Amino acid sequence: MDMLKVKDGTSIYYKDWGTGQPIVFSHGWRLTADAWDAQMLFFGEQGYRVVAHDRRGHGRSGQSWNGNDMDTYADDLSELIEKLNLKDAVLVGHSTGGGEVARYLGRHGSKRISKAVLISAVTPFMLETPDHPGAPMSVFDGLRQGVVNNRAEFFRGLSVPFYGYNRPDAKVSEGIRNSFWLQGMLGSVKGELDSIKAFSETDFREDLKKITIPTLILQGDDDQIVPLQISSPLTAKLVKNSTLKIYPGQPHGLCTTFADQVNADVLAFIKA
Repeated sequence: MDMLKVKDGTSIYYKDWGTGQPIVFSHGWRLTADAWDAQMLFFGEQGYRVVAHDRRGHGRSGQSWNGNDMDTYADDLSELIEKLNLKDAVLVGHSTGGGEVARYLGRHGSKRISKAVLISAVTPFMLETPDHPGAPMSVFDGLRQGVVNNRAEFFRGLSVPFYGYNRPDAKVSEGIRNSFWLQGMLGSVKGELDSIKAFSETDFREDLKKITIPTLILQGDDDQIVPLQISSPLTAKLVKNSTLKIYPGQPHGLCTTFADQVNADVLAFIKA
């Protein structure tokens, strides 16, 4: 396996396939680089170099006790981009990975990055505060309780709203549900627990204001995990050079359930 040992000694697993302009993928909470299978294969076959890593505390990466926070996630991503000497790269982040991309650009700039894609991202700020219409802390406390009490059962159930499988016309895939469960169970319970705080309590508004590269923002309007009204439209208002596209009826996990359209739209954006 390809591994990068970052500055605090944690090992970060990554995939690095193909040649050409690099596209770097950052996955969502409790998932792994495998969540990008549909994108890695498609863009690799289109002649791009595709790179995806397992975030620390997730998948095949090291399970550090500390460092499960958005600043460190962004620093790990920066070390990977530097190690691979990626230039003119496109950053693509889904959900928590969208926050990771935003924090990377706010913290490390865009000298190696040409474009960004935020998909169902946790930006600009998930938590409800007096000046922001986010979700109440009780929502995230519920996630923490699920992880601590019985994460195996909790992850199994979470796959249903994640992919919109509780909708009347949904075509449920037990294979996708099993993959979702497995990816979550590979991770560290400590890392996954800490990551809830990272994605819900990190305010990305100042990061988003610093982004000047072309940015595509995608989300389904039936997202039951990151509600549309507190996320992508607000993000688009803060990113100067952004394009917002909303998919009617699509769920949070649309990189899997709606992969063909997502891939086509991201490809068109990259080529534009």
